[in-house]
Amino acid sequence: MKSRQAFEDAKIAISRSHEKRTNLSEPFLTVLPVTGAAVSVLVGTGQSTVSATDAVATRLDEIQFDLGEGPCWDAMSTRSPVLNPDFASEHYGLWPLFREGVRRDPLSSGVRALFAFPLYVGSLNIGAVDLYADEPRELQDLEVERVSKLAELASWQVLRRIIGDDFDADDLSPLSRREVHQATGMVLAQLDITAEQAMVLLRAHAFSTGRSVRDVATDVVERRLDFSTDYPLIGPRKREDS
Repeated sequence: MKSRQAFEDAKIAISRSHEKRTNLSEPFLTVLPVTGAAVSVLVGTGQSTVSATDAVATRLDEIQFDLGEGPCWDAMSTRSPVLNPDFASEHYGLWPLFREGVRRDPLSSGVRALFAFPLYVGSLNIGAVDLYADEPRELQDLEVERVSKLAELASWQVLRRIIGDDFDADDLSPLSRREVHQATGMVLAQLDITAEQAMVLLRAHAFSTGRSVRDVATDVVERRLDFSTDYPLIGPRKREDS
């Protein structure tokens, strides 16, 4: 079990990741006895790895993206941690295509444990944190709790990376600016977050759905969109038949 101080340091590192342009995945290795980690995001119709600690973690993401199955998909769809302490064991018969893809892949065939934690903010599903170990390994309850908290913090950093520092929310008219301001207030009330976070969420939803911030704000104001109760998925799986 890693120390409490390591957990606190990881929280700070993730919270400052976007501003400092640091690797968003590395803090997870400081709190868990795992080999590598990757942060994946689904935006629009595409999937991508936004951060990884090594080539194996990146490759595990790629295989899941290609096949449309694996721990990252399950974590995101269930909004719960997915824990597979002995990936090579026949006892864990999940994801047959993914398991075969990993077995045949020279880079990732040595993976022995896999864990995934969902990334989401309010009703907006974003992606997952994938972690792997090169030997079978169980996670303790406190470790799962801590990583879940780190994933919550990472979700906001991923949203900021999605929309970018130079995101322009349209040349808004005074009327539409009032709508955005009103929608921001409604979103922060729905989720008990800051006004800055509410605006990031509105922008990320607009970006992921190919709409303007003004249109998304109108949906919020007219109560067609509630970030506390609606659960839109960013980017469908490539396969739904497996």
